[in-house]
Amino acid sequence: MIKAPNIILVGPMGAGKTTIGRLISQSMGKEFYDLDKVIEDNAGADIPWIFEREGEDGFRKRETQALASIVESDTGDCVLATGGGIVMREENRDILRENALVVYLYASVAQQLYRTSKSTHRPLLQTGDPRATLKKLFEIRDPLYRDVATLVIETDSRHPRSVANKVLDAIKRHLKMEITVS
Repeated sequence: MIKAPNIILVGPMGAGKTTIGRLISQSMGKEFYDLDKVIEDNAGADIPWIFEREGEDGFRKRETQALASIVESDTGDCVLATGGGIVMREENRDILRENALVVYLYASVAQQLYRTSKSTHRPLLQTGDPRATLKKLFEIRDPLYRDVATLVIETDSRHPRSVANKVLDAIKRHLKMEITVS
């Protein structure tokens, strides 16, 4: 059996990172972490509270610390679902590239809007025009996700189990290719 490195899922809000991350961690027998949950546990507060008290910059600093801590302590044994903004700091992008097989779960703006429409715990969407916010975030972040991604998987209109299977197949193909080329 081929040993897979840490698997880190990136992508926008509503791409399914947490749901799919849990499914692939179970299939691979790896520990699962949701970075937002780790941040909340470390802070003793939820993300909206952190944003309110510390702003986005304070949250991003906490995010970098949590990311570094997980990848340093879990060499090859975890699946990590990140928050949508993980790629906004260059330091995070470097950590991602250097420490994991990164899977970008792509979701269109329309799909993101559909999947997040009932959510009340996403501080960046607490605006008068969530569609415009998602579009702006997509324009900024999509190139950054692609920059760090080892693999890109389309999630629009797909059931989480189907996406998880696509991720697992892509990881297997990638690792076999990597071993063959080496």
